[in-house]
Amino acid sequence: METLDLLMHGFATAATPVNLLWAFVGCMIGTAVGVLPGIGPAVAVAMLLPITVRVEATASMIFFAGIYYGAMYGGSTTAILLNTPGEAGSMVTAMEGNKMARNGRAGAALATAAIGSFVAGSIATVLVTFFAPLVARHAVRLGPPEYFMLMVLAFTTVSAVLGKSLLRGMVALLVGLALGLIGIDQITGQARYTAGMPELMDGIEVVLIAVGLFAVGEALYSVMYEGQTEETQNRLTSTHMTRQEWRRSWPAWLRATAIGFPFGTVPAGGSEIPTFLSYATEKKLSRNPQEFGTTGAIEGVAGPEAANNAAVTATLIPLLTLGIPTSNTTAILLGAFQNYGIQPGPQLFDSNAALVWALIASMYIGNVMLLILNLPLVGLWVKLLNIPKPYLYAGILVFSTLGVYGMRQSAFDLLLLYAIGLLGVLMRRFDFPAAPVVVGMILGPLAETQMRNAVAIGEGKWTIFLERPGSLGLIVVVLAVLLLPRLLRRRAARTAG
Repeated sequence: METLDLLMHGFATAATPVNLLWAFVGCMIGTAVGVLPGIGPAVAVAMLLPITVRVEATASMIFFAGIYYGAMYGGSTTAILLNTPGEAGSMVTAMEGNKMARNGRAGAALATAAIGSFVAGSIATVLVTFFAPLVARHAVRLGPPEYFMLMVLAFTTVSAVLGKSLLRGMVALLVGLALGLIGIDQITGQARYTAGMPELMDGIEVVLIAVGLFAVGEALYSVMYEGQTEETQNRLTSTHMTRQEWRRSWPAWLRATAIGFPFGTVPAGGSEIPTFLSYATEKKLSRNPQEFGTTGAIEGVAGPEAANNAAVTATLIPLLTLGIPTSNTTAILLGAFQNYGIQPGPQLFDSNAALVWALIASMYIGNVMLLILNLPLVGLWVKLLNIPKPYLYAGILVFSTLGVYGMRQSAFDLLLLYAIGLLGVLMRRFDFPAAPVVVGMILGPLAETQMRNAVAIGEGKWTIFLERPGSLGLIVVVLAVLLLPRLLRRRAARTAG
């Protein structure tokens, strides 16, 4: 009952006119971001991070959450009509959705994607409501050794999962850790790695790094390396489903939610893996297997889209309860929390209960808003595709520049922003993931503090990490994350050979 009472208080906060407006604007921007290919929620949240200087914390987090799951809804529109996924999680939706659109069933495909997203998002939000406080209650018993190992786990999982190569992921993480050390040491008061520049004494803003790597880096990369492509759009039909299509869709929605939710709660590769698993499951269980890959099977749209949204909603559990981001966007959301001096983790549900429960309540409201926005207004979203790419990326650069300059009115920050942007271009060019840089920069100083505290508790002995069952268990998990994928690949290679 305590959880329900807290949720009701959350609804009271989230349903205020100001917060409802922020939720609506977030959902609108998120849907638009999802529709536009190449601009994911990570870019949008990074670009808009500077507003956290001016906006109240609860309203800001509701806004960013709206962008995050709104982008998942919008990504299906271009996947179905253009065969161009707006988001990585919509790749599988494009496989069957575009086939349906080519055969005059675009409306049914868009409807099952939108309603499936709503069903999965709503069920996943209910699960977040009841599971997140439970995880936080157990996690609050952790001491400095466990906290340090938990952050090492965050480093290894984000580096291993969000990049195609473990080595590249680790290099990106080390870059982030190095950036996090710039400034005054909190314990000794010594200036570190400032190169004699007074502007670096306070360290580098996380917002600046996130905007530079994601928004500026993405825009510059698109201008420098991506050529113009001609896209053919399928005709949009009325967004309704027949009785038979409803009958075929709802079991797929429920199965996909059960597949997607667990993948969101652990760092297991974002929403791509559950969407492929859902697609494979629906293909195996379908009574109409001949439609897959030919005329387009509605289950092949309903399942992956629901799995995608369930996984995205579930990522809030490790972010809020442990402070561990499991995707690019949650890594930037972690930075947004820290901008307000809030550290996500086990204490968050006690220290900032009002914000957490308002955020969870806003997800229920946002899901309803997104259903209303996505079904009747799909024709309006499709018109966004007519915006020329040069104008789009020029707008991103202008907003990013103004946002970062508005934080401290510093010309040095702008030079740093574009230097980081060029680093983002190089990383994208050579397939280095950007999220580990942000995670390393945010969690690095915290991990250093916890490590020093743990060693002090152990009276200078490093064996403290092996003596405590919690930290020892986490060491085993870290080694499993690093070694298991390699061992499984070798085993698969031997079997194939």
